[in-house]
Amino acid sequence: MATLKDVKLKITAVKKTKQITKAMNMVATSRLRGCQQATDAFRPYADKFAEVLGSLAGRAGGEANPLLIPRDEVRNVHVVLCTSDRGLCGGFNLNLIESAEKMAKEMAAAGKAVSFTSFGKKGRDWARKSPYEMVDAQVGVIGGRIPFATAVATGRQLVDRFQDGTYDEVYVIYAQFETMARQKPVVQQLLPIPAISTTVDADAPYMAEHICEPSPAKLLGTLLPRNVFVQLYKALLETSTSEHAARMMAMENATKACNDMIDRLTLAYNKARQAAITAELMDIVGGAEALKG
Repeated sequence: MATLKDVKLKITAVKKTKQITKAMNMVATSRLRGCQQATDAFRPYADKFAEVLGSLAGRAGGEANPLLIPRDEVRNVHVVLCTSDRGLCGGFNLNLIESAEKMAKEMAAAGKAVSFTSFGKKGRDWARKSPYEMVDAQVGVIGGRIPFATAVATGRQLVDRFQDGTYDEVYVIYAQFETMARQKPVVQQLLPIPAISTTVDADAPYMAEHICEPSPAKLLGTLLPRNVFVQLYKALLETSTSEHAARMMAMENATKACNDMIDRLTLAYNKARQAAITAELMDIVGGAEALKG
């Protein structure tokens, strides 16, 4: 049985760990509010942007812009992987990396060359160890205030390399924030821009006709690259919000585990202390009986 000193040291160590996990939970909760507000504020813009873009693309036709035309043969696939810079957020990064690894293996099995752009230290470290080429890596972006210029700079490189034939397809893998307890890995195609459904739902509200000035084809030349920037920025915001939510839940569970461990150790400490007291009493009683004899 463990000595009283050993059990007491373990209780002290667990209490210190609990202080750390509780503090990290509070920090993640505070940062989550700001990230969630930014994500919720950007979603209506992204949805309306996609709505207007769908209307323009429907008028101009799929052949109006090279960003809408799929390649006859896909040889080079580029993936933008969004992860966090730090750990202690449960299986958040592992789920994203597993999605990227699964996709890369499927592409490689089909004879396609796969390369990566990484946002986040965890994704960068995995890509460096993987057999796939890592074109670019950015650390320190996800988790704080994300400037739109970051998505513009990366998105412009992706558009340019798609247009010059370096990439045949471009995807982004990110964590979509659904609830505090659920962050779903999503694989989204950025280039060529997927066809936007023009199916009319009878129950859907009336969509106002958009007046295009200049022509839809010219507007698509400006809006389609911007759509890549918008979708990439949305992925970064969603991943940042999901990271803080995952860390908040992980630290909350860790704090609960510390409380359970403290309760068990306290019970063990009381048992050991009672056993020591009983042993001392038995020694005293035995000595007294020996003196009487």
